[in-house]
Amino acid sequence: MTDAAMANSTGTDDTGTIHHAEADTVTGRVRGCWRGEPEAGGSAAFLGIPFAQPPVGDLRFAAPVPAEPWAGVRDALDYGATAQRGDPGVTLIPEPSVPGEATLNVNVFTPAPGTDAALPVLVWIHGGGYFAGSPASPWYDGRSFNRDGVVTVTISYRLGFDGFGWIEDAPSNRGVRDWLLALQWVHDNIAYFGGDPSQVTIAGQSAGGGAVLTLLAMPAAQHLFHRVWAMSAATTDIAVDRSEALGRAIAGGLGVAPTRAGLSTVTEERLLEEQQALTEVNSLGAARELLTHGLHFGPSIDGELITRPTIDAIAAGVGADKPLVVGAADDEFSVLVARAAKNPRAATILRWLPLTALLGAAGLPRAQRSGYLAANREVAARGRAALLGRYLTDRVFRSTVVRIARARGTAPTWVYRYAFRSAPPSPMRGWAVHCIDVPFWFDCLDAVRVEVLTGRRPPQSLADRTHAAAIGLTIGGDPGWPAWSSAPGTARVFTGPAWSPDLDPDGYASVAPLLARTGASH
Repeated sequence: MTDAAMANSTGTDDTGTIHHAEADTVTGRVRGCWRGEPEAGGSAAFLGIPFAQPPVGDLRFAAPVPAEPWAGVRDALDYGATAQRGDPGVTLIPEPSVPGEATLNVNVFTPAPGTDAALPVLVWIHGGGYFAGSPASPWYDGRSFNRDGVVTVTISYRLGFDGFGWIEDAPSNRGVRDWLLALQWVHDNIAYFGGDPSQVTIAGQSAGGGAVLTLLAMPAAQHLFHRVWAMSAATTDIAVDRSEALGRAIAGGLGVAPTRAGLSTVTEERLLEEQQALTEVNSLGAARELLTHGLHFGPSIDGELITRPTIDAIAAGVGADKPLVVGAADDEFSVLVARAAKNPRAATILRWLPLTALLGAAGLPRAQRSGYLAANREVAARGRAALLGRYLTDRVFRSTVVRIARARGTAPTWVYRYAFRSAPPSPMRGWAVHCIDVPFWFDCLDAVRVEVLTGRRPPQSLADRTHAAAIGLTIGGDPGWPAWSSAPGTARVFTGPAWSPDLDPDGYASVAPLLARTGASH
């Protein structure tokens, strides 16, 4: 059993007594565990409940099939199997892998199982670049949301090639179909856990943030949720020809036809090895290709589920009835650049290459370089690595925030920046890095490995403010600051001290030069 599973499945009180909780689902009854005394405001965890049949055998590259009913009471005491295998070594959040075949499951955290409490519901989709990550993280435990009257669900989905790779005769966007079926499970079952299926908020970070924006822009998903929070969203919108090219390359490298029959003869381990070999970012050219074309795996424009790019669907009004909060951290990629700068060759390039040439090497067109430098003088003053890291952050994450907010027009949209910088002894010190907002959002600063990311004694006051905003959206549809849709440019800035100014009337001004080069209104 993983450390995370042990922490969430004991269900013991101070005397060591185990308190079980039970709830119905449409496929059978499940048994979870209370954390704390049931009569004293504790909450129950139901872990590893299948929403689909295991994606193995004939179902390996198929659309997800709903779970089959079971007899009696099924234990839901431990996290289910994860699509992530082993330790990919890329996630800053502790996201353990759990072996097994039944990788399509949900975890439900609730203060009111088996009641008709009709509480608001939060559904969390984990990140990991669409090829890594796990819902079994102790950071994603819903106990703080439960404390504040919100039922919380974390979901799994197929990753990498299995979830998103092109196969000639297989359904496209299998990972997206997993999200849809998991949300349908929530719609059909959450009332048994004290939740209200008419008050569902979907939220996610990084690839999970991209996932919720994809769902927001997808007509087929609109009935399954009502509010959205997208953190550091990495959208993909992969063109079908690019997806097909990678799919054929992977099949060719394996020596099989790019069909379900051909790829089914290849072991999961061998397919993963080939996937990693063809998608590893191990050179400057590969990194620039990633910036230009985006991630290798993720939702693709298949003409069926996803018929146009996310930004275009949002600009056309899809999802406009749903409140959206969207934002990013200030220095998502800066620590990666700072680490790379320790290489002697890279350090020499950073030291001697003019700033405009440095930005050009990273892909910024000449006509926009001086404007970008002028808008980011404060960042440039922190050093060349800081400037390059900010540019990469802006290209991938921060420009997406502004484009989405603009595309939404008058639809209810709130924007934020996460500016809290990690402190010693964290190796991330000095940066508002990727993932740093997650433990504050979940109000879990006492969870394992948080200080590795945040530094010593992360401020609880910041967690209070961040988590309160999440509760505000989930319960009332308003995170608690002026909306961009009412005052364009307005962004809340989350920093450490409670007394710091936290509202900026033009919070993403420094990104404007990047958006100007598209000539588009969104």
